[in-house]
Amino acid sequence: MAVWGVVPVKERDRAKERLAPLLKPAVRKALALAMLEDVLAALAATARLAGVIVVTVDRGAGQLARRYGARIVAEGARGGHTGAVTATARMLAADPDIAMLTLPGDIPLVTSGEIEQIITAHHAAPSFTIVPSHDEGGSNAILVSPPDAVPLCFGVNSFFPHLRAAEERGICPTVLRLPGIALDIDNPEDLAVLMQRPLSTRTQTLLAANLTPARPLAAARF
Repeated sequence: MAVWGVVPVKERDRAKERLAPLLKPAVRKALALAMLEDVLAALAATARLAGVIVVTVDRGAGQLARRYGARIVAEGARGGHTGAVTATARMLAADPDIAMLTLPGDIPLVTSGEIEQIITAHHAAPSFTIVPSHDEGGSNAILVSPPDAVPLCFGVNSFFPHLRAAEERGICPTVLRLPGIALDIDNPEDLAVLMQRPLSTRTQTLLAANLTPARPLAAARF
């Protein structure tokens, strides 16, 4: 079964609004692109993916995605994370031999090794594999085959509803806990956790350039 990676990316003018008390708009835009590039780099390094789709109407995100060989799809891009993934799942489901792996664009610690673990753990269709966020509220990665086998609805408390949705379709979900994928960057606390990890991503480099020991993360405004 061919696995396609799907990454929804909203327009960066609205990116990471929960970080507005801490980050100026220009830095939030740059942060969104840095995180997306970290995700795209991990996907591009994953040999077992058939391809990558970025669902967006944001020009900068589209240009970056093309550099990594991703296909750009606009349908559903303004429908939020759920609308973007649902529209793409419907499109991919036209081919019975395709599985969909959806990831957000704000998990900069994701690695190709973790993505390979998801693909390896996935069972024959119909099948549903999920990686929760670090607090087990969100759904930070879902691999589903066929792509429309389980209705998806993302949000801060989507993990357990997704498990129930799979079970209601007669599918026993596979749950993986992967530390890189688990850390999505939504609030200042997430930034603090990220910057405690060894410096290894474009996202961390961007933030490190704006942080000094005299300006702790909790009080800094970039």
